[in-house]
Amino acid sequence: MKHTVITTALLLSISLMVHGDFSLQETASRQLVVVTATDWNATTGRLYTFEKMGSQWVPAGVRGKVNLGINGLAWGLGLHPDQTGLYKQEGDNKAPAGVFELGTAFGKYDDVNTGLDYQPQDEGHYCIDNEASPFYNQIVHVNDVGEDAAKESTEPMRRDIHAGDHLYDKGIIIRHNPESIAGKGCCVFIHLWRSADKPSAGCTTMEESQLDSLLAWLDKDSKPLFVVLPEKEYQENQPLWTLPVL
Repeated sequence: MKHTVITTALLLSISLMVHGDFSLQETASRQLVVVTATDWNATTGRLYTFEKMGSQWVPAGVRGKVNLGINGLAWGLGLHPDQTGLYKQEGDNKAPAGVFELGTAFGKYDDVNTGLDYQPQDEGHYCIDNEASPFYNQIVHVNDVGEDAAKESTEPMRRDIHAGDHLYDKGIIIRHNPESIAGKGCCVFIHLWRSADKPSAGCTTMEESQLDSLLAWLDKDSKPLFVVLPEKEYQENQPLWTLPVL
């Protein structure tokens, strides 16, 4: 009987066919925010930060607990290769998993301490979650697009004015679904949590002091990336995607 010898190279080739050819080493990123969850159904996770020294990811100082979607995680649309499994859909209350660029910081204040670009929000700013809108997954102002464009949206960016809470007092855009494909999920942010025991509608949320530290650490010139994965998927993809060892 003939035996097949499976070499390390063959195993790697098989893994790349399944998981996709992608590596953080091929990006320009020098800052990384990592969130891991126990499994796809977890509503909480642990946040870690890393900065690149040479070719190595070195732990940075910001870490702690975060809340995720009410219904856990599903694959999102970002920099990572196509994956098998459940993908995020509009209204599923799942946080997107994968590798994503971080975009502009936002909030109700005139300015915050951050190395990211910052966009103050007022009562006219909305993130459009209406799938039929040409502005789907975009933050717009009613002065620019008209009142009717925001009429069907449930995502006012000044929630303190429109919704009576402070979730969006400070936040960061996660560039999930960057091509704004209708129905694939929109308006995904890092923002303040409602409380430690309340998950989000699909964002990554945290206490204010932790978000302040994260904002102050992040620098747009370092091309920061955001990684969210269940622990099993993180371990599987860590050598393939050259993720930091946790």
